[in-house]
Amino acid sequence: MKSFCIFIFLFIFIISCNSIKEAKISSTISSDGINASKLALQNWFQKDYQQDAVSGISLDKYYTQNKKKPKSKSVIVAVIDTQIDIHHEDLKGQLWINTKEIPNNGIDDDHNGYVDDVNGWNFLGTPSGGYVVWANFEYTRLVRDWAPLFKNKTESQIPVQELSNLKEYHRALTKLEEEAIYYKNWLKSLNYSAVTYPAAKDSLKRYFPKEDYSYQQLDSMYKKYKINDKTFRKRREDGDMDIGTMIGFMKARFDFNEKSLADVKENETQIDSIVNKNLNLNFNERTAIGDDPSVLEKGYGNNNISNIKVGYRPIQDHATKVSGIIAANRTNSIGIKGIAENVKIMPLNISASGDEHDKDIAMAIRYAVDNGAKVINMSFGKEFSLHKQWVFEAFQYAEEHDVLLVHVAGNNSFNVDENPYYPSDIAYDDSKEVCGNFINVGSISSKLDSSFVSSFSNYGKQNVDLFAPGEEIYTTTYPNTYATDSGTSLAGPMVSGTAALIWSYYPKLSVQQVKQIILESGTAYDIEVLVPGGEGKKVKFSELSKSGKVLNVYNAMQLAKKVSKKKR
Repeated sequence: MKSFCIFIFLFIFIISCNSIKEAKISSTISSDGINASKLALQNWFQKDYQQDAVSGISLDKYYTQNKKKPKSKSVIVAVIDTQIDIHHEDLKGQLWINTKEIPNNGIDDDHNGYVDDVNGWNFLGTPSGGYVVWANFEYTRLVRDWAPLFKNKTESQIPVQELSNLKEYHRALTKLEEEAIYYKNWLKSLNYSAVTYPAAKDSLKRYFPKEDYSYQQLDSMYKKYKINDKTFRKRREDGDMDIGTMIGFMKARFDFNEKSLADVKENETQIDSIVNKNLNLNFNERTAIGDDPSVLEKGYGNNNISNIKVGYRPIQDHATKVSGIIAANRTNSIGIKGIAENVKIMPLNISASGDEHDKDIAMAIRYAVDNGAKVINMSFGKEFSLHKQWVFEAFQYAEEHDVLLVHVAGNNSFNVDENPYYPSDIAYDDSKEVCGNFINVGSISSKLDSSFVSSFSNYGKQNVDLFAPGEEIYTTTYPNTYATDSGTSLAGPMVSGTAALIWSYYPKLSVQQVKQIILESGTAYDIEVLVPGGEGKKVKFSELSKSGKVLNVYNAMQLAKKVSKKKR
């Protein structure tokens, strides 16, 4: 869950098939040729490079030229994610309805193992109707579960077949220890800020009675006092809070987006929860659910997919953003237009503030397959996987039923060929693909220059399949509104929506064909780009993914039409 949409707390320590002809863009073209006013459009990602000089996915071009109605019934896209705003104006009528279930009668009418699952299922639901908000990170769980086997053990004390698990245990333990130090120090700084903030604010009233100072004004004053106040240095050495120190403190609050004491306290609460819940070996969120996380089973959780708690909006509005990109109503003349018009969203909740359980991932995939989903969007990820075999088997189950899995590459700015990132279609110990129905998606920006690949996006020549727009994406959010956000989480649903669009017109295509169509039909850009996290290193854009391309809806639909004709 840490890799949702660029979900950043805004803090830093104050201490310390057949191919069609594709568009190939020359490296001589840069963002200078792009109309700035067009880039400012909220739906830039739907534009076409050749028509609009914007490196989008050519969605508008497709809809402008296509007037035919879909051939199939609604395509179901399962969104495995957080809870969703079912009352959003742009998602009304777009949610999947389980017509075999009688609402709220307390009976499993369709005998699928889930009671009253009218619109989907909340795998983090509690028996009382609530839901889990905070969860362990996966490396916390791994250390807790494997410590009895590996704690203080050397390789000579471990069976050969368990050595790979021993190595993973130590990797998780190192991660846990490093993160615990990091966040505990961060929490101390926030504790200090919460105590100091009132005094700093009071000191500045002498200069700003209305408390209407800006960052620039504080910075100017700080430089003045730092240079001219003869007592500045000594008073700092003595630990006194002189005006220069107070200005510096308040200036830092602007840096951390803490413009009020309430902001400081909110951040303090968030980091306290990370320390005492996400990283706490003694905290186990499954106690509230009442299931056994080591056993695959049906029926745990509840049917409430939208009991969103306003205080946790930064987490719980994620599925709403993702779903809007895929399926926001295209005909109601409000808000935004989703990629596919003949689609229904099946919300499946597994994401809390922490990392997803492999059990929930596997069971949500199986639920989606068993209840008719053709596409499963997974805009989440983690660096460890405690029960990855369960997930692999669920992937294979989906492939057997012709269901496409779309996953996001993640927001860690690293190479997923070298750094494990789950869920994945490869077993990192031998690099073999476990299925052929999985697409992994990285993020691009609107700037066709060296910053084309989003600085936060993960990449990988072997394990990222293609890229799609993921920066400054305007979409639906909670409560019943719209916002701009960034992250690979927003790139993935563009591929999911495209797959749904393909199947709505060409329902007889296989999952392998749809995957191949999407990858082959993308746009190739012949430019050099900065490698995310590469400290200025540049490579050809084609070197950062398997296809070397960006999603192109128009091309995909053209190719799907050709492949479908040959299939007859």
